[in-house]
Formats: sequence, C-alpha cells, structure tokens
Amino acid sequence: MISAISKGMILRVNGQTTLSEGDGADLPRPTMRDVAALARVGLKTVSRVINGEPGVSLELQARVRHAARQLDYHPNLAAGQLRRIGGRTATLGVILEDVANPFSAALHRAIEDVAAARNVDVFAGSVEENPDRERRLVANFAARRVDGLAVVPASHDHSYLLAHKQAGMAIVFIDRRPDFLDVDAVVSNHRQGSARAVGHLLGLGHRRIAFLGDLAAVQSARERHAGYFDAMAAAAAPVDPSLVCQDLRDSGAAESAAMRLLEADSPPSAFFASQNLITIGVIRALRRAELQDRVALVGFDDVVLADLLDPPVTVVAQDPRKIGTRAAELLFARMDGDRSPTRCHVIETTLIVRGSGEIPPGR
Repeated sequence: MISAISKGMILRVNGQTTLSEGDGADLPRPTMRDVAALARVGLKTVSRVINGEPGVSLELQARVRHAARQLDYHPNLAAGQLRRIGGRTATLGVILEDVANPFSAALHRAIEDVAAARNVDVFAGSVEENPDRERRLVANFAARRVDGLAVVPASHDHSYLLAHKQAGMAIVFIDRRPDFLDVDAVVSNHRQGSARAVGHLLGLGHRRIAFLGDLAAVQSARERHAGYFDAMAAAAAPVDPSLVCQDLRDSGAAESAAMRLLEADSPPSAFFASQNLITIGVIRALRRAELQDRVALVGFDDVVLADLLDPPVTVVAQDPRKIGTRAAELLFARMDGDRSPTRCHVIETTLIVRGSGEIPPGR
C-alpha cells in the first residue's frame, strides 16, 4: 500500500515511511503530523518532544528530532494567528549585518516604513558576519511564519533557503547577491563607487593611496577592493601592497592599521576607507597624528556628523533608504503573486565632496 502525506513530501510504502524528493515546486511547510509519520510515533509524542515536556523516552526523542531535521521542520509559533488571517502573519523578518550600524539602521527603517503602510510588522536581527547566526535567525523567523524575509547574508551558500522559498516565503537579498539561490537582490554599485572614490584622489595627484577594507570574505568588501585596483590600473599608478589592509572589523582595528601606515618610512598621502566604521578609525588616527589637514581621506558610506568635522569628510554615499524601500517593494510584490523572473537591482552611489578628500599630496 502506498499513501502520500503533505503532497508527496512523505511516502508510506508497504508500511515503511520514507522521504520523497517530489518535483520541488510549491511544497508546503512540514507539520508535526509529517514528523510523527516519519518518526513512526504519535502526534502527542512529537508535541511533547518539540515543547520539551517530560514523559518521552530518550530513544523516541532521538527519532523525533532526527525526523524533524530530515524534514527541516520548525515549530509553528503563529498557528493561531495564521488561522485568524487566512495563512498570513502580517510580519516580515529582516536580517542585517549589525542593527547598531547607521547603514543597517537606515535599511531597517526604510523597510519598516513600507511595511507600516500595509499594517505589517517587522522583526530584525544582526548576523555580525556569522553564518551560523544567520541560519539561526532564519530558523527563528521561519518558526514565526513571517511572510517575507530580507537578508544581508553572512554565509556563502544560500541553498538552505530554498525550502523556505518553495514553502511560500518571499525572500530578497540586500547589499550582497545570493549564491546558489534564485531570489531578487538589491545592491549598491560597490565596485564602481570605490573606483570613483580612488579616481577622485588620483585626479588630485595622489599615488600612494592606502586601501583599508572590511573582511575579504564579504562580497561587497571584495567588490570595493576590486574597484580600488580598477582605478589604480586605469591611472597606471603602481600599487604598494604594504598600503593595502583588509579584514578590519571595527573602528579600533582601522585606527591601529592607519597609525601603522602613518608611522611607516613611506606613509600614504591619502586613504580610501571602504566602510563607515573604518572611516571613523582613520579619522581618529589622522587626528592622533595631527595630520587631518595634510593627508587626504575618502570614505565609502556616509558617517554621522561627517559634514561637521574639520575638515568635513568626503564620502562615496550609498542610498540605504532607496535600497531598503526597493527591497520591501520587491517582497510585497512577490507576496502579492508576482512570478516574473528574479532580478538584481543595482543602486548607484554618490560622491559627496566636502574637504577631506580634496587635500593635495605634499601639503
């Protein structure tokens, strides 16, 4: 006898319960009944294990947990609400690099504003470039049955999100393109913006331009690094490897790296800081060395109060509000039934000239 459970996800063949690959399209999220069938236990046993209740043997607990992992089952924490509003929870999940970072905060607010107009709530969390933390956040949001997910990813293989997409969750990536997953993305033109910043310094006569970058494993950081080399090559300017510093995770690390370069025998005449926290670190180093009026600086991402410093800081600015708004619009379009091919939307950057990037070499 053959019987199907959950549209082919689980098959019972001659009394044996197995997983079926199916065609991979429009699969429903697995339920406790599916877990019970695969583990060959009662529904109440699954409920007790999932909810941490006593009275279940270790052997049965292991079977239930193994079945749950096979099915990628997550508890439905919003079942009551789902019943009340016809399968939707009126919530979005937003996974950001760091909600304390001004860029991330601006993204969050833009998404929240679009969602609020539709009476949808937004939950947010930080990954801090930790792939495991990213997966935990995704699992938590999926357990709460969010209708859509906006992700600034830390991982490099996003195929694990395929099951959530097939189950009906709308997904959009922000700032970085997805790997091994076909979903929409909204990104800045990192490479071109970086090349423009360095080209601006080259145009003033600088040749010893230091590059201070974020983690080399981060997609956007690699693109900004490539933009630096693009500009240097276009100007036939030699690159001194000692002036290229990567894997700087915060302003303190950036300050230390900048100080080392300023104290070297052949210091740079200009800095390109490829992220806003790195820019802050360079500003502090220049002030410690009392060189803020003699060494040029251009940063990628704007910095709070950058226009009020002395000298004001020249930056290549992203448009986090536009990025977040576009990402939210894409999510709601998918939730409303848009089945058009996925796209990567590229948002251009803007060079804001303020003073620090216009200091000539040899002042």
